[in-house]
Amino acid sequence: MPKRSAVEALPKAVKEWLDRALVDGNFSGYERLSEDLKRRGFDLSKSAIHRYGSAFEERLATLKMASEQAKAIVEASPDDEGAVSEALMRMVQEKLFQVMLDFKVDPEKPLNIASAAKAIADLSRATVGQKKWQAEVRDKTRAAADAVTQVAKKGGLTAEAVETIRREILGIAS
Repeated sequence: MPKRSAVEALPKAVKEWLDRALVDGNFSGYERLSEDLKRRGFDLSKSAIHRYGSAFEERLATLKMASEQAKAIVEASPDDEGAVSEALMRMVQEKLFQVMLDFKVDPEKPLNIASAAKAIADLSRATVGQKKWQAEVRDKTRAAADAVTQVAKKGGLTAEAVETIRREILGIAS
């Protein structure tokens, strides 16, 4: 099995500093970062930092691309009902479920069960919140359709015109 990354063994605060320094420095200046770490009491080679930085940069680029694509999708297809969020939550739920099914104890890569359980709980709360929001939107839309129907009837519109208006309003969130 490959040796554990020296960067991964750094204390949390030092690793967070290194992550910020890598991003701020546009993933360059590894020699300087190595020297800065030595001054902080951690002897890491520029090569070790570069290996870590390369993987980190790749993950960050992937995340940025996914964020940009998600933004483009949302802009191209407005989602009043939260279908994109619901689909994303389902994908994450499926992935977490698969992780739990495939769970194997590996001393080199321990799975933090507490973190996984928290992620599942958070996702469940988000799903419940999403469903509650969708129900509220449907209820408000129906109430608006009912109010418009009453006003339209009083205003002398034909039953056909009133029904057309009602269908258009309810088509938004029904």
